[in-house]
Amino acid sequence: MRFPLLAIAAAATVSGALLPLAAQAQTTVAEGQVNALENLFGKHPGARRSQAKGVCAGGYFVGTTVGRALSSASVFNGEKHPVIARFSVGGGNPKASDKSKSVRGLALQFTLPKGEQWLTANISAPMYFVSKPEQFAPFLAARVPDPATGKPDPINLKLFSELNPETTLQGAYLAKAPVPASYGAVNYWSTNAFEFVNARKQSQFVRWQFVPESGTLGLTDEQMKSLPTDFLVDELRARVAKAPVVFDYKVQLAEAGDVLTDPTQVWPDSRVVVPAGKLYITTVDTADGSTCDKITFNPLVLPKGIKPSADPVLLARPAPYGVSLGRRLVEGPK
Repeated sequence: MRFPLLAIAAAATVSGALLPLAAQAQTTVAEGQVNALENLFGKHPGARRSQAKGVCAGGYFVGTTVGRALSSASVFNGEKHPVIARFSVGGGNPKASDKSKSVRGLALQFTLPKGEQWLTANISAPMYFVSKPEQFAPFLAARVPDPATGKPDPINLKLFSELNPETTLQGAYLAKAPVPASYGAVNYWSTNAFEFVNARKQSQFVRWQFVPESGTLGLTDEQMKSLPTDFLVDELRARVAKAPVVFDYKVQLAEAGDVLTDPTQVWPDSRVVVPAGKLYITTVDTADGSTCDKITFNPLVLPKGIKPSADPVLLARPAPYGVSLGRRLVEGPK
Protein backbone atom coordinates (compact mmCIF):
# COMPACT_ATOMS: atom_id res chain seq x y z
CA MET A 1 0.00 0.00 0.00
CA ARG A 2 1.37 3.43 -0.93
CA PHE A 3 1.21 6.20 1.69
CA PRO A 4 1.24 9.83 0.47
CA LEU A 5 4.08 11.98 1.74
CA LEU A 6 1.91 14.10 4.01
CA ALA A 7 0.79 10.96 5.79
CA ILE A 8 4.41 9.95 6.30
CA ALA A 9 5.42 13.38 7.54
CA ALA A 10 2.58 13.46 10.09
CA ALA A 11 2.73 9.87 11.26
CA ALA A 12 4.61 7.75 13.74
CA THR A 13 5.50 4.11 13.24
CA VAL A 14 3.59 2.20 15.89
CA SER A 15 3.33 -1.60 16.10
CA GLY A 16 4.46 -1.99 12.52
CA ALA A 17 1.91 0.37 10.97
CA LEU A 18 1.77 4.02 10.03
CA LEU A 19 -0.83 5.77 12.13
CA PRO A 20 -2.29 9.28 11.68
CA LEU A 21 -1.56 12.19 13.97
CA ALA A 22 -4.54 11.47 16.25
CA ALA A 23 -3.13 8.04 17.07
CA GLN A 24 0.38 9.47 17.39
CA ALA A 25 -0.86 11.56 20.32
CA GLN A 26 -0.92 8.33 22.34
CA THR A 27 2.83 7.95 21.79
CA THR A 28 5.66 10.21 22.89
CA VAL A 29 8.16 11.46 20.31
CA ALA A 30 10.84 9.24 21.85
CA GLU A 31 8.60 6.17 21.74
CA GLY A 32 7.72 6.98 18.14
CA GLN A 33 11.41 7.10 17.24
CA VAL A 34 12.12 3.73 18.82
CA ASN A 35 9.00 2.23 17.24
CA ALA A 36 10.18 3.52 13.87
CA LEU A 37 13.54 1.80 14.34
CA GLU A 38 11.79 -1.47 15.19
CA ASN A 39 9.49 -1.17 12.18
CA LEU A 40 12.41 -0.67 9.78
CA PHE A 41 14.94 -3.11 11.24
CA GLY A 42 12.66 -5.56 13.02
CA LYS A 43 12.44 -6.42 16.70
CA HIS A 44 15.53 -8.07 18.15
CA PRO A 45 14.90 -8.78 21.85
CA GLY A 46 17.69 -7.61 24.11
CA ALA A 47 19.48 -5.65 21.38
CA ARG A 48 19.90 -1.90 21.10
CA ARG A 49 17.41 -0.33 18.71
CA SER A 50 20.14 1.75 17.04
CA GLN A 51 23.79 0.77 16.48
CA ALA A 52 22.57 -2.70 17.43
CA LYS A 53 25.68 -4.59 16.36
CA GLY A 54 28.77 -3.80 18.37
CA VAL A 55 31.47 -4.72 20.82
CA CYS A 56 32.63 -3.26 24.13
CA ALA A 57 36.20 -2.17 24.74
CA GLY A 58 38.25 -0.39 27.38
CA GLY A 59 41.09 2.05 27.72
CA TYR A 60 41.89 5.53 28.92
CA PHE A 61 42.02 9.17 27.86
CA VAL A 62 44.67 11.82 28.47
CA GLY A 63 43.96 15.50 27.86
CA THR A 64 46.41 18.14 26.63
CA THR A 65 47.32 21.68 27.61
CA VAL A 66 45.30 22.85 24.62
CA GLY A 67 42.27 21.08 26.01
CA ARG A 68 42.84 22.66 29.42
CA ALA A 69 43.03 26.12 27.83
CA LEU A 70 39.64 25.58 26.18
CA SER A 71 37.77 23.86 29.02
CA SER A 72 38.02 23.50 32.77
CA ALA A 73 36.65 19.93 32.51
CA SER A 74 38.68 17.49 34.59
CA VAL A 75 38.99 15.14 31.61
CA PHE A 76 41.69 17.46 30.24
CA ASN A 77 43.81 17.64 33.42
CA GLY A 78 46.57 15.47 31.94
CA GLU A 79 45.87 12.38 34.05
CA LYS A 80 44.76 8.99 32.74
CA HIS A 81 40.97 8.68 32.92
CA PRO A 82 39.38 5.22 32.50
CA VAL A 83 37.13 4.81 29.48
CA ILE A 84 34.53 2.22 28.51
CA ALA A 85 34.01 2.22 24.75
CA ARG A 86 31.56 0.63 22.37
CA PHE A 87 32.31 0.25 18.66
CA SER A 88 29.30 -0.46 16.46
CA VAL A 89 27.77 -0.79 13.01
CA GLY A 90 24.92 1.55 12.08
CA GLY A 91 21.30 0.47 12.01
CA GLY A 92 19.04 -1.62 14.23
CA ASN A 93 19.98 -5.10 13.02
CA PRO A 94 22.41 -6.94 15.34
CA LYS A 95 23.29 -9.23 12.42
CA ALA A 96 24.08 -6.43 9.96
CA SER A 97 26.97 -6.96 7.58
CA ASP A 98 30.30 -5.36 8.47
CA LYS A 99 30.54 -4.54 4.76
CA SER A 100 27.52 -2.23 4.86
CA LYS A 101 27.69 1.41 3.78
CA SER A 102 26.29 2.57 7.12
CA VAL A 103 28.01 4.61 9.82
CA ARG A 104 30.36 3.08 12.36
CA GLY A 105 29.93 4.26 15.92
CA LEU A 106 32.29 5.05 18.78
CA ALA A 107 30.45 5.60 22.07
CA LEU A 108 32.43 6.44 25.21
CA GLN A 109 31.97 6.65 28.96
CA PHE A 110 34.72 8.53 30.81
CA THR A 111 35.09 8.04 34.57
CA LEU A 112 36.35 11.30 36.05
CA PRO A 113 37.35 12.62 39.49
CA LYS A 114 34.77 13.53 42.14
CA GLY A 115 32.15 11.17 40.74
CA GLU A 116 31.82 12.96 37.39
CA GLN A 117 31.19 11.15 34.13
CA TRP A 118 31.29 12.14 30.50
CA LEU A 119 29.29 10.17 27.95
CA THR A 120 29.48 10.74 24.22
CA ALA A 121 28.27 9.04 21.04
CA ASN A 122 30.20 9.63 17.81
CA ILE A 123 29.79 8.38 14.24
CA SER A 124 31.94 7.90 11.15
CA ALA A 125 30.35 10.78 9.24
CA PRO A 126 30.80 14.51 9.87
CA MET A 127 27.05 15.10 9.71
CA TYR A 128 23.92 13.59 11.27
CA PHE A 129 21.04 12.33 9.12
CA VAL A 130 18.29 14.66 10.40
CA SER A 131 18.32 18.32 11.37
CA LYS A 132 15.41 18.17 13.82
CA PRO A 133 13.87 15.41 15.98
CA GLU A 134 10.51 15.39 14.20
CA GLN A 135 12.22 14.18 11.00
CA PHE A 136 13.55 11.02 12.65
CA ALA A 137 10.50 8.73 12.50
CA PRO A 138 9.31 9.89 9.05
CA PHE A 139 12.85 9.43 7.68
CA LEU A 140 12.79 5.79 8.78
CA ALA A 141 9.16 5.25 7.77
CA ALA A 142 9.95 6.33 4.20
CA ARG A 143 12.55 3.54 4.06
CA VAL A 144 10.40 0.64 5.29
CA PRO A 145 10.26 -1.98 2.52
CA ASP A 146 6.96 -2.66 0.78
CA PRO A 147 6.14 -6.36 1.45
CA ALA A 148 5.23 -6.78 -2.21
CA THR A 149 8.58 -5.57 -3.57
CA GLY A 150 10.99 -5.85 -0.66
CA LYS A 151 12.04 -2.24 -1.33
CA PRO A 152 10.94 1.18 -0.03
CA ASP A 153 8.22 2.92 -2.02
CA PRO A 154 10.28 5.05 -4.45
CA ILE A 155 7.65 7.81 -4.64
CA ASN A 156 7.43 8.25 -0.87
CA LEU A 157 11.19 8.17 -0.53
CA LYS A 158 11.73 10.67 -3.34
CA LEU A 159 9.11 13.10 -2.04
CA PHE A 160 10.39 12.95 1.54
CA SER A 161 13.94 13.60 0.36
CA GLU A 162 12.86 16.50 -1.84
CA LEU A 163 11.04 18.18 1.06
CA ASN A 164 13.89 17.43 3.48
CA PRO A 165 17.05 17.71 1.34
CA GLU A 166 19.36 17.97 4.36
CA THR A 167 18.43 14.36 5.26
CA THR A 168 20.23 13.14 2.13
CA LEU A 169 23.64 14.59 3.03
CA GLN A 170 24.86 11.78 5.29
CA GLY A 171 23.78 9.09 2.83
CA ALA A 172 25.63 10.87 0.02
CA TYR A 173 28.77 11.07 2.16
CA LEU A 174 28.65 7.37 3.09
CA ALA A 175 28.00 6.34 -0.51
CA LYS A 176 31.31 7.91 -1.56
CA ALA A 177 33.35 6.78 1.47
CA PRO A 178 35.00 3.35 1.44
CA VAL A 179 33.79 0.69 3.84
CA PRO A 180 36.08 0.89 6.91
CA ALA A 181 38.65 -1.89 7.17
CA SER A 182 38.74 -1.55 10.96
CA TYR A 183 36.92 0.07 13.85
CA GLY A 184 40.33 1.48 14.68
CA ALA A 185 41.01 3.00 11.26
CA VAL A 186 38.14 5.42 10.68
CA ASN A 187 37.33 8.95 11.89
CA TYR A 188 34.47 9.50 14.34
CA TRP A 189 32.69 12.87 14.66
CA SER A 190 30.43 14.35 17.33
CA THR A 191 28.19 16.01 14.64
CA ASN A 192 26.53 18.06 17.43
CA ALA A 193 28.03 21.28 18.78
CA PHE A 194 29.01 21.71 22.44
CA GLU A 195 30.16 24.67 24.51
CA PHE A 196 33.54 24.55 26.21
CA VAL A 197 34.02 26.89 29.17
CA ASN A 198 37.52 27.40 30.61
CA ALA A 199 38.73 28.42 34.06
CA ARG A 200 38.41 32.09 33.10
CA LYS A 201 34.74 31.52 32.17
CA GLN A 202 35.58 32.08 28.51
CA SER A 203 33.26 30.24 26.15
CA GLN A 204 34.00 28.49 22.85
CA PHE A 205 31.58 26.39 20.81
CA VAL A 206 33.15 23.28 19.32
CA ARG A 207 32.62 20.05 17.50
CA TRP A 208 35.10 17.23 17.94
CA GLN A 209 36.42 14.18 16.19
CA PHE A 210 38.44 11.11 17.11
CA VAL A 211 41.11 10.59 14.44
CA PRO A 212 43.02 7.26 14.31
CA GLU A 213 46.69 7.94 14.94
CA SER A 214 47.71 5.21 12.49
CA GLY A 215 45.55 6.72 9.74
CA THR A 216 42.28 5.73 8.08
CA LEU A 217 41.94 2.57 6.04
CA GLY A 218 39.12 1.60 3.69
CA LEU A 219 38.36 -1.58 1.78
CA THR A 220 38.29 -2.05 -1.98
CA ASP A 221 35.55 -4.10 -3.60
CA GLU A 222 38.08 -6.88 -4.23
CA GLN A 223 39.16 -6.93 -0.60
CA MET A 224 35.56 -7.18 0.60
CA LYS A 225 34.94 -10.26 -1.51
CA SER A 226 37.43 -12.23 0.55
CA LEU A 227 36.10 -11.07 3.92
CA PRO A 228 33.32 -12.71 5.96
CA THR A 229 30.19 -10.79 6.93
CA ASP A 230 31.58 -10.39 10.45
CA PHE A 231 35.19 -9.29 10.55
CA LEU A 232 35.38 -6.01 12.46
CA VAL A 233 35.43 -7.42 16.00
CA ASP A 234 38.12 -10.04 15.28
CA GLU A 235 40.19 -7.44 13.43
CA LEU A 236 39.97 -5.03 16.37
CA ARG A 237 40.90 -7.72 18.89
CA ALA A 238 43.94 -8.71 16.81
CA ARG A 239 44.94 -5.06 16.39
CA VAL A 240 44.67 -4.25 20.10
CA ALA A 241 46.54 -7.45 21.04
CA LYS A 242 49.58 -6.04 19.22
CA ALA A 243 49.41 -2.48 20.54
CA PRO A 244 46.86 0.03 21.86
CA VAL A 245 44.66 1.63 19.23
CA VAL A 246 45.15 5.37 19.63
CA PHE A 247 42.84 8.16 18.53
CA ASP A 248 43.75 11.84 18.52
CA TYR A 249 40.91 13.83 20.03
CA LYS A 250 40.67 16.98 17.92
CA VAL A 251 38.42 19.96 18.52
CA GLN A 252 37.08 22.17 15.73
CA LEU A 253 36.48 25.76 16.84
CA ALA A 254 33.33 27.53 15.70
CA GLU A 255 33.47 31.06 14.36
CA ALA A 256 30.81 33.75 14.22
CA GLY A 257 27.98 32.74 11.93
CA ASP A 258 28.59 29.00 12.12
CA VAL A 259 25.40 26.97 12.59
CA LEU A 260 25.30 25.51 16.10
CA THR A 261 21.85 23.93 16.02
CA ASP A 262 21.81 21.81 12.84
CA PRO A 263 23.98 18.67 12.91
CA THR A 264 23.47 18.05 9.19
CA GLN A 265 25.49 21.18 8.37
CA VAL A 266 29.28 20.72 8.37
CA TRP A 267 31.43 23.68 9.35
CA PRO A 268 33.95 24.96 6.76
CA ASP A 269 37.33 23.22 6.54
CA SER A 270 38.92 26.60 7.21
CA ARG A 271 37.88 26.43 10.86
CA VAL A 272 40.75 25.88 13.28
CA VAL A 273 41.18 22.31 14.56
CA VAL A 274 43.33 21.75 17.66
CA PRO A 275 44.59 18.62 19.49
CA ALA A 276 42.91 18.34 22.89
CA GLY A 277 43.73 14.78 23.97
CA LYS A 278 44.41 11.16 23.11
CA LEU A 279 42.16 8.11 23.50
CA TYR A 280 43.87 4.75 24.03
CA ILE A 281 41.92 1.51 23.45
CA THR A 282 43.78 -1.24 25.28
CA THR A 283 41.26 -4.08 25.65
CA VAL A 284 38.37 -5.57 23.68
CA ASP A 285 35.73 -7.70 25.40
CA THR A 286 35.67 -11.40 24.66
CA ALA A 287 31.85 -11.40 24.74
CA ASP A 288 29.66 -8.84 22.99
CA GLY A 289 28.08 -6.36 25.38
CA SER A 290 29.65 -7.71 28.55
CA THR A 291 30.83 -4.40 30.04
CA CYS A 292 28.80 -1.76 28.23
CA ASP A 293 25.41 -3.27 27.50
CA LYS A 294 23.57 -1.30 30.18
CA ILE A 295 25.22 2.03 29.30
CA THR A 296 23.01 4.36 27.24
CA PHE A 297 25.84 6.74 26.26
CA ASN A 298 23.55 9.69 26.92
CA PRO A 299 25.38 12.65 25.30
CA LEU A 300 23.95 15.10 27.83
CA VAL A 301 25.92 13.51 30.67
CA LEU A 302 28.70 16.10 30.72
CA PRO A 303 31.38 17.19 33.19
CA LYS A 304 31.66 20.77 34.42
CA GLY A 305 33.37 22.78 31.71
CA ILE A 306 31.39 21.21 28.85
CA LYS A 307 27.82 22.28 28.08
CA PRO A 308 25.33 21.21 25.42
CA SER A 309 24.46 23.58 22.61
CA ALA A 310 20.84 24.41 21.83
CA ASP A 311 20.84 21.82 19.02
CA PRO A 312 17.34 20.26 19.24
CA VAL A 313 18.60 16.91 17.93
CA LEU A 314 21.21 16.76 20.71
CA LEU A 315 18.70 17.74 23.39
CA ALA A 316 16.23 15.11 22.18
CA ARG A 317 18.68 12.20 22.07
CA PRO A 318 18.55 10.96 25.70
CA ALA A 319 14.80 10.21 25.70
CA PRO A 320 14.78 7.49 23.02
CA TYR A 321 17.96 6.04 24.54
CA GLY A 322 16.01 5.57 27.76
CA VAL A 323 13.03 4.02 25.97
CA SER A 324 15.32 1.58 24.18
CA LEU A 325 17.11 0.60 27.39
CA GLY A 326 13.80 0.06 29.18
CA ARG A 327 12.63 -2.32 26.49
CA ARG A 328 15.94 -4.19 26.48
CA LEU A 329 15.86 -4.66 30.25
CA VAL A 330 12.36 -6.11 30.09
CA GLU A 331 13.32 -8.44 27.25
CA GLY A 332 16.45 -9.70 28.97
CA PRO A 333 19.84 -10.57 27.42
CA LYS A 334 20.00 -11.01 23.65
